[in-house]
Amino acid sequence: MLKKNKGFTLIELLVVIAIIGILSSVVLASLNTARVKGSDAAIKANLSSIRAQAEILYDTHGAYGVDSTPTVFAEGVCAATADTLFADSTISQQITAAGNASTGGGIGVGRCVVTTSGAAWAVSVPLKSVSTNAWCVDSGGASKEVTAGDAGITAAGACN
Repeated sequence: MLKKNKGFTLIELLVVIAIIGILSSVVLASLNTARVKGSDAAIKANLSSIRAQAEILYDTHGAYGVDSTPTVFAEGVCAATADTLFADSTISQQITAAGNASTGGGIGVGRCVVTTSGAAWAVSVPLKSVSTNAWCVDSGGASKEVTAGDAGITAAGACN
């Protein structure tokens, strides 16, 4: 009489494990893409919020600064330098959040500028999806992707 064994063979188990492994790698790759796109969306949203706060300061003080005598911020690494537009807590928090979404480096990841007499400003932060590009916003209403190699902003307070 033949004895019938119940269960799976080793080959069947290995095939199932291989299929599960392939499916999980596909899911993880898709998840990583979604995370990167989410980080880029966070960068864009935070920089867009800067524009609204800067306009409130402009309406209050007649220039892009924290008082009626704005201090120039030469084009360079963003910092919450006293008496500049970037000393405003809301703006510095938005740049910090965008920098954290980009590379985890906070406010120092971005490039900023405020022109003489606070007439114009621009901020750019590198995108996570394309490390050679950055997202730039400026006082002229521009909000666009720029080449990060040239910082994406001009000394005149505009996006390149």
